[in-house]
Amino acid sequence: QVRLVESGGASVQAGESLRLSCAVSGVTRSSFCLGWFRRVPGKLHEGVAAVYHTGEDPNYADSVKGRFTVSQDNAKNTWYLDMNKLTPEDTAMYYCATGWGSGSRCYLTRGNYPSWGQGTQVSVSD
Repeated sequence: QVRLVESGGASVQAGESLRLSCAVSGVTRSSFCLGWFRRVPGKLHEGVAAVYHTGEDPNYADSVKGRFTVSQDNAKNTWYLDMNKLTPEDTAMYYCATGWGSGSRCYLTRGNYPSWGQGTQVSVSD
């Protein structure tokens, strides 16, 4: 059974940075995508970033491109989302999820990701 555990969420000021972590276990597929999503109450999940399990071909939403970066530590089975220049619009519950794309191309579509973590809250104030 796939298990994902997010951590690192916090309350910060605009302009500051945060690193979210996603510890993954139980993946039996030989290849997969790791996606980061966020959700604000009353709105749909927004795909933020996605990357192939090898780390290649990262895909970012336009709203975070140039500010957010995905990385991973394969030895720890942990993925990271580095978030810089945070704005109040980045306030949301952040989730990581595993799923699939097309080859190494990973999509930002919720339906491609069947396994999810419990989320970690990020709050950004002016």
